[in-house]
Amino acid sequence: MSETVEISLLTDLSEVAPSDWDACACPEAADGRPRDPFTTHRFLSALERSRSVGPGTGWAPRHLVARAGGAVIAVAPLYAKSHSQGEYIFDFNWAEAYERAGGRYYPKLQIAVPFTPATGRRLLTRPGFEVAGRAALLQGALQLAEKSRLSSLHVTFCTGEEARAGAEMGLLHRVTQQFHWENPGYADFDGFLDTLASRKRKTIRKERAQAQGFGGSIHSFTGDALKPEHWDAFWRFYQDTGSRKWGRPYLTRAFFDEMQAMMRDDILLVLAERHGRWVAGALNFIGRETLYGRYWGCVEEHPCLHFELCYYQAIDYAIAAGLQRVEAGAQGEHKLARGYLPTEIHSLHWIADPGFRAAVAHYLEAERRAVGEEIEVLTAYGPFRRGARPE
Repeated sequence: MSETVEISLLTDLSEVAPSDWDACACPEAADGRPRDPFTTHRFLSALERSRSVGPGTGWAPRHLVARAGGAVIAVAPLYAKSHSQGEYIFDFNWAEAYERAGGRYYPKLQIAVPFTPATGRRLLTRPGFEVAGRAALLQGALQLAEKSRLSSLHVTFCTGEEARAGAEMGLLHRVTQQFHWENPGYADFDGFLDTLASRKRKTIRKERAQAQGFGGSIHSFTGDALKPEHWDAFWRFYQDTGSRKWGRPYLTRAFFDEMQAMMRDDILLVLAERHGRWVAGALNFIGRETLYGRYWGCVEEHPCLHFELCYYQAIDYAIAAGLQRVEAGAQGEHKLARGYLPTEIHSLHWIADPGFRAAVAHYLEAERRAVGEEIEVLTAYGPFRRGARPE
């Protein structure tokens, strides 16, 4: 492309038309669902309108928009960060080492979806502008970091293709892992269980029976079946989990009102009811090919109910809906026994200081080898019968 590409910086997503943003973020949604809902204008705007990001949160929007001939050809959700919370590919140890050496690690720049450990495109381009748009966005972010004398730029939960393109431009490529469940075309949950080793199959059946015998009932809601009372209940669960894990919840109550108003067709909310009140719940987002498990919480503890609501109900839904996978979020080797296998996760990193950059590059090389070996070992010890593991 010979046209000059101009980059602009937005401090509020309302400064770009939703149609222009989504033409880059989810062009496939013209004939159905977006591949994932997290980079859509409506999701990122909900974070801003609900004040889950913005002043006082440590996530200051600095979104990039690339134009050629006056038309938007590429966009990226970019934030200036004053901490490393809510990222899930963490660099706390990098920050500590840098500041111990006398540097100032924060603020830094992050191309990411806040609080969302789900892989997807981060350098969002209109079809036909993939190479030029991706390069323009990375160059624009790097120029901003250098001009502002920032320590670093990070692109987290990007695709493997984006990671390779960024590495060719000189960014450091990091590989970590998550656990994903793959659906090769199971007819039902029993079809999935039939692929497991006998002991694992019996364990899951026992866990499901124990969970479903908790003295109540389990319900799934999506679209117009979702009501404000369901969000009231889930907010209680989310607050409990957030306060225990992070000290305070990342998302505000207003965010869930935004989900009800703007994204209820993209939501699967699984709730457990006992004695007339909601006691536990799991929030999922529905993508074109993937169900994304995001949050869980409860006000009553019941054996195996967490596994049922977060993992087994998600598998049930994915099979019924013909989805290819379930991504159950960050961490958790306990997912392995439940059919979720280790998968590589990619990120890109630029470090301003040459000496520190070399040290991080050395660390990432060793980490990459260790992650590869761990994935190989964990996969071999997975729950599937020999020859029955989904490809």
